[in-house]
Amino acid sequence: MAETHRSDPMTNGPVVVGTDGSDHAARAVRWAVGEAAARGQGLRIVYATATRGAVYLSPKDVREIDGMAADVLDEAATLVRGLAPGLRVTTQVCERNTAECLLDEAGSGAMIVVGSRGRGGFASLLVGSDSLKVAACSPVPVTVVPGGADRQPTGVVMVAARDSRDEAPLRAAACLAERRDARLEVLSAWVLLQNVGSMATVFSGADLDRIASDQAAATERLVAEVRQDFPGLTITERVARVGSVAEALVTASSGADMIVIGARRRPHSVGSPLGGVTHAVLHHAPCPVVLVPHR
Repeated sequence: MAETHRSDPMTNGPVVVGTDGSDHAARAVRWAVGEAAARGQGLRIVYATATRGAVYLSPKDVREIDGMAADVLDEAATLVRGLAPGLRVTTQVCERNTAECLLDEAGSGAMIVVGSRGRGGFASLLVGSDSLKVAACSPVPVTVVPGGADRQPTGVVMVAARDSRDEAPLRAAACLAERRDARLEVLSAWVLLQNVGSMATVFSGADLDRIASDQAAATERLVAEVRQDFPGLTITERVARVGSVAEALVTASSGADMIVIGARRRPHSVGSPLGGVTHAVLHHAPCPVVLVPHR
């Protein structure tokens, strides 16, 4: 692989992980250890106390919360040293909210890792508000690690990519797969209505074949460039017309160690800045989801 890609800050910066002592956070820490070791970078573990400006807390309350946070961080650091004795690990108690703390600690060129849920919120939620906020606002890649039982490794990194707009997530996925000696699977899932709108009902079989061919060609061009830059990486690609892109990605992710998707963010301020497909994958994918901002 060319040096320009090896030094890409999108995939070679430090790793920052949030923890609150929950089981979900512990899973995130374990995943972050593997990513930091693969990058040859240190690991920064952050506990957000949200005590800044909390007028209902006394100085004694703040000291007790900080002490609890320090204990949780010590426990997380001990976990890291047991998993990767040579990995450099630092910890930080931050008095702001989770998203602010993690985004500030990460800076530019890092990867942020969070569990799908923490101790707060409703147990029925698959992805907590803090994790969604980080995913929605981060200018650097974010990995959301789901809860549940440990899964057997598959040796597969999956990425959702269709055309040149998905170059950043595709290249990030290639780096992730290469460092893990994994196979890269590229899934280009498309829905007819997304491409032709209300004209779908008047398209003939030949028209549909042409649209499918155009989709396949766009994906092939994108993947061809990555094949050249990652000559030792096994890459497979599949272009599929589907009824639901989100459903196709979630289903396919069951056979992967992680799924990489582009962080498509809505330009308007109504509702969540994350799109519906991103939301669905975050909530339902059984493997870690890596969100990579479009360049």
